[in-house]
Amino acid sequence: MPASISVSNLTWSTPDGGRVLDGVTLDFGRERAGLIGRNGIGKSTLLNLVAGRLVPAKGVVRVQGTIAMLRQTLQVGPDETVADLLGITQALDVLQRAETGTATLDELADADWTVEARAADALAEMGLNVALDRLLTTLSGGQRTRAALAGLTLAAPDFLLLDEPTNNLDADGRAAVYDMLSGWRAGALVVSHDRELLETMDAIVELTSLGATRYGGNWSAYSERKVIELAAAEHDLAVAERHRTQIAQKAQTATERQQRRDAAGSRNAARGGMPRILLGARRERAENSGAENRRLAERQRAEADHALERARARVEVLQPLSMQIAPTGLAPSREVLTLERVCAGHAAGAPVLRDVTLRIVGPERLAVTGANGVGKSTLLQVIVGALAISSGRLERHAACVLLDQGVSILQRGASIVDNFSRLNPGVDDNTCRATLARFGFRGASADRMIQDLSGGQMLRVGLACVLGNPRPPSLLILDEPTNHLDIEAIEAVEAALLAYDGALVVVSHDRRFLDRIGITRTVQLQRPGPTSE
Repeated sequence: MPASISVSNLTWSTPDGGRVLDGVTLDFGRERAGLIGRNGIGKSTLLNLVAGRLVPAKGVVRVQGTIAMLRQTLQVGPDETVADLLGITQALDVLQRAETGTATLDELADADWTVEARAADALAEMGLNVALDRLLTTLSGGQRTRAALAGLTLAAPDFLLLDEPTNNLDADGRAAVYDMLSGWRAGALVVSHDRELLETMDAIVELTSLGATRYGGNWSAYSERKVIELAAAEHDLAVAERHRTQIAQKAQTATERQQRRDAAGSRNAARGGMPRILLGARRERAENSGAENRRLAERQRAEADHALERARARVEVLQPLSMQIAPTGLAPSREVLTLERVCAGHAAGAPVLRDVTLRIVGPERLAVTGANGVGKSTLLQVIVGALAISSGRLERHAACVLLDQGVSILQRGASIVDNFSRLNPGVDDNTCRATLARFGFRGASADRMIQDLSGGQMLRVGLACVLGNPRPPSLLILDEPTNHLDIEAIEAVEAALLAYDGALVVVSHDRRFLDRIGITRTVQLQRPGPTSE
């Protein structure tokens, strides 16, 4: 039978009863399908259910063929090697015993004589040139991810399950993943917010609170379809609103007409001339008719309200987030930051940054780029004063805030509202909640605890707390801001940053994101210092 994955009426909830997936039905063949949706909607959960790492509360998962899964976070032991990650340690041990003449006849018969060469080729395809016996602890997070991807392709499964495979990769690593998936001819289910990666897909599957919807084609085809869907949903909402108004007007007209008839009947009864028994019968008929009209009006109103609610929910799912930012008032000629021949590092005598010279004037927008491990995050910590310099000169001339990947400005044991109030003293509760609503945290969702949020949701809270301030900082520093955001939130952040009139320093490997936020200068960090383009 051909390789396939089928999920039918799939339902899964958290241990505390929170519903994550509800009645999802999907089928996948030998294709590359991108899974997208808001953070917390259940994309990673779906992958884990398919992989058998979670058990559905209801529904069925059927997998025909072999699967291999890459998780977002790779946990490695102190003694694990590249060969362990590739899953070929035992095969290499057999070859080593064969060389020394200690292998058994059965081992020699089953030996994979090409495994070492194929492993080297798989690593090279992912842009890695590392020894198979190298300890994983000596590799960067991005290198481990690339090695893990090489291991998946080496296994040649019928389906790859990839959960945010480009999150921790530099530009070269991302390019290697794009190339690998572009040439992949088996099946792949890929959870990603990387729009360039999604351009290599054969189909896009969007998970929303309304269920799962499949779109043929890549990201560009999906985006075009979504524009059409939003326009249709907004039209349906306008129709539902007009219908609800018409129902209310008709009900009001009927009520007023009935009141006039009742008043006329009362006046006739007061003048006399009609037997009492006939008056009673007429009154009873009027009351029955009025009650029936009221029931009909209530039923029509309820149906119109339900249709209006459905239309609003559909628009809310399709409508992009909108974030408004107050002006900083930063003058174009004002000096914001100065670094002269700065050296810094986390270990004494081993500086990561050497002789870094950098100057920011006015609302410049800088992208800090470079390979993993050259000190990009270190530079950001130096700029905000989280890491002391060992030599050189550093001057900050304006208020600045760093949003790192862990969003460390947030207190995990507090709610979203409490964090906003702490970081924005003097802002009243109504303003606080209105601001959070603009960043996608409406109503009771603003009372959620930070520790219960996904990484992307936490970053969105951090942005709300910083950019939602009535006087936002003149220098905003972002460290890989798109790593844990869903695509909708990325596009909202792009729009917000375009409206931000302060200076901006961003570390990111997401070239599309950098293009969208209007970067004016690129600082490529190298050892011993940066070069500007």
